[in-house]
This record gives sequence, C-alpha cells and structure tokens, in this order.
Amino acid sequence: MSLPGAVESAHFGKRDFRVGNRIFMSLPEAGRAVVKFTPDQQRLFLETEPGVCAAVPGGWGLKGWTSVYFADADEDIIDHVMETAWRNVAPKPLTNAAKTSAA
Repeated sequence: MSLPGAVESAHFGKRDFRVGNRIFMSLPEAGRAVVKFTPDQQRLFLETEPGVCAAVPGGWGLKGWTSVYFADADEDIIDHVMETAWRNVAPKPLTNAAKTSAA
C-alpha cells in the first residue's frame, strides 16, 4: 500500500487499513473490500460503477460505507476507490504531500 501513513491492522478479526487510528478500508471477505466514502461520493460511485460498488446495508451504508467487489473492477478503479477512501480520513498534511508527489 503506497498511500502515505497507511498501515495494515485488524478490526473484529478482519484485515483493515488505517491512517492513524482511522479506518478507511477493510477486507471482510475474499473478493470484497469496504471503504469509507462520504454519502455524496458513495452516490457517485454507485452511479458510475454499479457492478463494482454497492452501499453497505443499514446505517453504515447511509453514512457512506461502501462495498467494492474486485471481480468486476479494473486496477484503475480500485486505485481510485482506495485513494478516495484514504483521503477521507488522512490528515491534511498527508493529503497535501500526496498531491505534491503526484504532480
């Protein structure tokens, strides 16, 4: 994982990825990730990637948590999803540094 400050950890026995102590992605089962989007980001991804993204059922989904299914996703989509979720929890200095290094 090349996102600055990202570390692998675990949440309820499932693999996750965090910045600091904030989870931006978990891997609850093979072939699926759950990522932290804002509700607006979630709506956009559900519209543009309907076979790849689906809202998590219940209250977590209403808050933007979104399932991403790898089978129908290409590498560019996965990279974009992960970076978007990472930016939602990463501190500003890290996101600014990532913008600078990408330029």
